[in-house]
Amino acid sequence: MKRIFTILIFVAACSPKVQQPDPEALKPSWLKTQPFQSGYYTGIGHSAKDGSNNYIQSAKKSALDDLISQIKVNVSSTSVLSFMEADKKVQEQYEQIIQTTAADDIEEFELVDAWEDASNYWVYYRLSISRYKQIKEEQKRNAVTLATDYFRKARQSEAQNEHLQAVSYYFQAFRSVEKYLGEPIRVNIDGQDILLVNETYASIQRTLDKINVKVTPSEIVLNRRVKQSEHAVIATAMYKDGRPVASLPLKAEFEKGEGDIFPQFKADEKGSAKILINKIGSKEIEQIIGVKVDVDALSGTSSSPVYALIAKTLNVPRAQVMLKVQRPVVFLSADEKIFGSNKSNSQITNKLKNILSNNGFEFTEDKKTADLWFDVKADAEKGSVSGSIHITYLTSVIKVMALKEEKEIYNTTLDRVKGYGLDYDKSSVDAYNKALETLEKEKVKELIATVLQ
Repeated sequence: MKRIFTILIFVAACSPKVQQPDPEALKPSWLKTQPFQSGYYTGIGHSAKDGSNNYIQSAKKSALDDLISQIKVNVSSTSVLSFMEADKKVQEQYEQIIQTTAADDIEEFELVDAWEDASNYWVYYRLSISRYKQIKEEQKRNAVTLATDYFRKARQSEAQNEHLQAVSYYFQAFRSVEKYLGEPIRVNIDGQDILLVNETYASIQRTLDKINVKVTPSEIVLNRRVKQSEHAVIATAMYKDGRPVASLPLKAEFEKGEGDIFPQFKADEKGSAKILINKIGSKEIEQIIGVKVDVDALSGTSSSPVYALIAKTLNVPRAQVMLKVQRPVVFLSADEKIFGSNKSNSQITNKLKNILSNNGFEFTEDKKTADLWFDVKADAEKGSVSGSIHITYLTSVIKVMALKEEKEIYNTTLDRVKGYGLDYDKSSVDAYNKALETLEKEKVKELIATVLQ
């Protein structure tokens, strides 16, 4: 028995070692070299199995992105895109948008294979080129049919002088075929062959060119403490033949400077709309408000990135209002004390003056000429002593009066701000410094916003 056991040990020692398989050798061939299948677009996707996502869906998206990268967007020299800009920026951006959104339209792709190891997951998809083109042609035919119908309705509305309705139909026609702007789509409308997209875009622009937008007054002098009732701009939209553009949607926004203004308006039956300025937020002396036709509202709005891109290329009727902004004039009064005695310098008042100056306020020594009266009161009181540490409490009140209206518009208190020091003089200095810090960090934004309303 012992002899047999010895023989077995000897045989085991002489047996060749089992080699572990090479992980790379286990991978399928489509992971080693990019696969090519005649008549197919192919895509390989990968995702790490790290528990942070749905790795199967992530790999699928990666594979489709790879597949779509092989589908090229071609822009014809006779398409509307080729005429928009000489530097081709619109064309390049359009191609990028179509490429990015192509995954949403991919149909009938198929899974070829998948492979995974302990940490990774790979997937292999393909799409028939002929079937893809067949589907795209069918989608294009449907889109062109719909766009042609909208185009005819637009022409009919124009013939009846319903220009705004016509523009709305033109925009709907345009959106119907926005995925094919790079192609020369030819259709026959009432016996005339036209490039549908080109003519639709041109028709929108021709209609907009018939409208003039004016503003009255074109220049306003106003204080930053603007009152809505005091400063209104009247925007008027007229066709070039003198007729008012009733119900025209308008948009107002600051083109230079900053402020609050109601953004959207609609002209009345006389083509007029009142543009109200709510607030001036910038300290610039000259600011500009632009009033223009609201193309988004006119078109029915669209979240499409293609629409947003093309809308920027339109020449939209607009007018501008120049704002000559006067700075609010401030009268400052101060009563700052330490333990009931006047301070040698007014720290809080000086800090407040510096803040207001940086925010576009001016100052006067004559209260009668001021718009605002800032009154600052502060005093420090002695607190307890703990060992060698003396405690001081500072309370400060800041009030703001609108002098012309004769009313208080702001009031805040820095209540019992605690300071520490080796004596009361030092602790009072610490309390004042902390009050300045609180003023700047916690109160300034609210104060400025309130007094400029």
